[in-house]
Order: sequence, then structure tokens, then C-alpha cells
Amino acid sequence: MPLETPARIVRELTSRGYNADREAVTLLASASDPSGALERAVERAPEDALKLSVDHVRSVLDSSVAGDGNPSVSTGTAVAEPRANGGAAPVETKGSASTPRSPHQPTIDGDITGESTGTGEYDDFVAVFRDRFQRLSGKLRGRVNARPTNAVAEMPGGSDAAIVGMISDIRSTANGHWLVELEDTNGTFPCLVMKDKEFAGLVDELLLDETVAVEGSLSSDAGILFVDSLHFPDVPRTYQPSTADRHVQAALISDVHVGSQEFEIDAWQRFTSWLHTDEAQHVEYLLVAGDMVEGVGIYPNQDEELDIVDIFDQYEQFSEHLKEVPDDMEIVMIPGNHDAVRLAEPQPGFDDELREIMDVHDARITGNPSTVTIEGVSVLMYHGVSLDEVIAELPAEKASYDEPHKAMYQLLKKRHVAPQYGGHTRVAPEERDYLVIDEVPDIFHTGHVHKLGFGKYHNVLAINSGCWQSQTDFQKSVNIDPDWGYAPIVDLDTLDVTARKFV
Repeated sequence: MPLETPARIVRELTSRGYNADREAVTLLASASDPSGALERAVERAPEDALKLSVDHVRSVLDSSVAGDGNPSVSTGTAVAEPRANGGAAPVETKGSASTPRSPHQPTIDGDITGESTGTGEYDDFVAVFRDRFQRLSGKLRGRVNARPTNAVAEMPGGSDAAIVGMISDIRSTANGHWLVELEDTNGTFPCLVMKDKEFAGLVDELLLDETVAVEGSLSSDAGILFVDSLHFPDVPRTYQPSTADRHVQAALISDVHVGSQEFEIDAWQRFTSWLHTDEAQHVEYLLVAGDMVEGVGIYPNQDEELDIVDIFDQYEQFSEHLKEVPDDMEIVMIPGNHDAVRLAEPQPGFDDELREIMDVHDARITGNPSTVTIEGVSVLMYHGVSLDEVIAELPAEKASYDEPHKAMYQLLKKRHVAPQYGGHTRVAPEERDYLVIDEVPDIFHTGHVHKLGFGKYHNVLAINSGCWQSQTDFQKSVNIDPDWGYAPIVDLDTLDVTARKFV
């Protein structure tokens, strides 16, 4: 069992059901025989221990010196590094309050990391769309008595009929009505939504490639279905979210953009300093929804706005900033479109080299999107690139940058985080569609658009968490005024939100 890096030690401990203080991991990695030191530390751990402490590891190493003559490692003394603003940074291994934090580790579902099978062949694209259709149509068939398009085409004119299909085309007629073409695995069928129908306003919410159900009656020649009702996969209105059985909080952030000249380090350090106060003693989880760094070559002339020009140096610096977070917080991170992973969604988590750079506090790194369950509360984490398309396609009252959570409502209604294919959102073909929202989350967390917004849709809490980067020249050119320096804090026992500002 090679244990030459702290990251491998952490993974080995986790596989055995243990966590460990970061300094304890460092001690094990520095031992003359890391593998043997780990074995002894686990064997001698107290029966009820979930986390190996520095004192426990030190005593194991010291006893080994007495027993077999192996040299012990130097433990040293942790020193607070100076902050850029002149204050002292919290010591990496220091807890934030006397109240012990949760021993519960997050569980993760829907992670594409290590599971990608797509080769980019035509059959792969067919497979992922078939999977999407089957799963989303299954959520609709319980509401309508749908028939395949080829069966509807054989029905007599004037018959009542229902279809579940993916939208292949939307266009308006000369009289102002809407013709929506639906496609299933058997063919396509045109459906007409009359402009005077009570639900006609819903056509403004439709996107190509999303799955819907319609009910209505066939024309006299059975060539068109006149739509009387329209259904989305949607979140049930009666949905009741799960909540924690104790008072515990999570901080939801995104878009840190370390490496940018506009990264607001002072605001970040005010946030991390606050996490060490008594006021933040219940904040036990930190969920980061992508774009840890600014990246390189993301948009034209970006190099002129970089403070750190090497991508690996950017991640090294981000890791240093992450050390300011209390070491007993559980941290989960997903990548975004500025991060060093493939752009096509679903995005796998970082490779081993970057994981070793960002192994601070045993942070969990998973794919985009992923569902993270903490304290029994499920959090769907998605960076949010598709929000740009939703906002561009839908009316401002239904989706806008000023109220990004409303665009998130649309994704929940469509039960897919990136329903429209072929636009700015790149989608990778896989054996299954990892972007379908199979299970309703209790919290939906996104970033990307650099705007703060939150609200509830059918009792699901939707949060877009803003950013830590002030306005760039590129953002000025596209009229984006970012909300930076905010950290939404969620009470997991009530799902109430407090947006704390650190500007």
C-alpha cells in the first residue's frame, strides 16, 4: 500500500471509516514507514473514534520509537501566517468553537467521475437521448394516458389523444398560434396550441429537447393534435423536503476565481475569519459549486486580467486560501466551466494531480452535477452554465440575471439541469443522462452567473450563491454586474437562508 502522499493516506483512512486532522495526516505521511504508522494508528484508535487526532497519532509514533528504535518525526509548531490585509490568518488545524462539529460525512450520488464511457460516436448521442426520454417520460405517463406518435397517427379524426415527447421544433403560425412538434422513439407529431387557451403562456417556457406531455383532440384529418393541456415532468406541489434533526448549518458558495486580478481576497478572508467565530459555530459544511480558479484562455484577452497566469499555480493558491477554513468543516466541491476539466457536461471531478493540490481538510471533490446528502438533506449541486441559455430564451419575468433562482425553477420544472442541446452548454454523450433530475432535491445550489438569488419552488430551496470576483472588463462588455462577497448560510433543520455579506 503506497502512502507517499497525504491524499493517499486520507483515502486509505476513509476506506476504513476514519477521518483525521490534517496535522495528523502530515505526521503519518512524514513517518519513516507511513504504511506501518497508519496501521498502528488505526489499530490503537479508541473504539468510538471517528477521527484520528493529532495527539493520538503523535502518541502512536512516539511509542513506536520506544519499542522498535525507529526515529520519530518532527511535529513542529503551527504558526498563523500573515494575511494580505495585515491580520492573522486562522491556524489551519484550529477549530472555530468549543461546540464539537458533526462527525457525519456527506454522501454523494450521480458522480460521473471515473464512469465516463462516451466516445463521441453517433450511437452514443442516440443512447443518451433515449435514456433521457425514457426517464422523463416515465414521470409523465402517470398523469396522461399517452400513446406513441405512430399509434396516434392511426387514430380516427376527432379522437381524444395524449402524447409524451421531446420538443423538436417550436414555431408560431400566421394567426399567432403555436405549433409544437413532439418526437418520441416512434416518430414525430405536430401539436397546435391555440393562442386563446388559458395555458398558452406556458409556451414561452418551452425549450427545444425538453420532454413534455400534451392532451387534446385530433383534427378531422388526424394530422394535428389540438392541445387542451400541457404538462411538465415538474416537482410535485406537495413535495415535502427532508430536514436535519438538529440545528446545523451549511455555507453555500461558488465562483471564487482565484488567479483573477478581481478576486476579492479581503472579502474572502473576512468570510473565513467569520467561520472561526462563535457566531458561525453551527456552520459545519461548505459546499462550493465550481469555478475555484479563474482558469486560462476561457474568454478573449483573459490573460490581461490574470494575477496568476499558470493554471496549477492558481490551484495552489486556492488551496492556500482553503486552509483558512476551519479544519473540522466538511467541504464538498464540484468543477465549473473555468476549472481544469472537460467543458462538456457532465463534468468529472478533478484528476489526481489537482486533487493532491486541493487535498486541504480532506475536501470531497465530485463531478458536476452531483447530489450531496448532508444531515439527511439532499443538495443538488450544479455549476449552472445552462442558466445562460434559460435566461436568454425565456421572458424576463420568468428568468433573468437579477433573479437567477427563477431560472433555476425552470430547470426543476423540466427535471433536467441542461434541457436544451446544441447551444452554449456542451453536453457529452454517455450511456445514461447524468443531467436528469431523477430524485427531487431538498436544495438546488448553482453558481456561474455571479448573481445572488434564492427562493423556494414547490418547497425546494433554490440558491444561486453569487461570487468572490468583482466586475471584470469582460463582464462590463456583456453588462454583468456581479454580486460578490456573499455567503448564503442555510439552516439545515428549517431550510431558512441568511445571505451574509463580507464586502
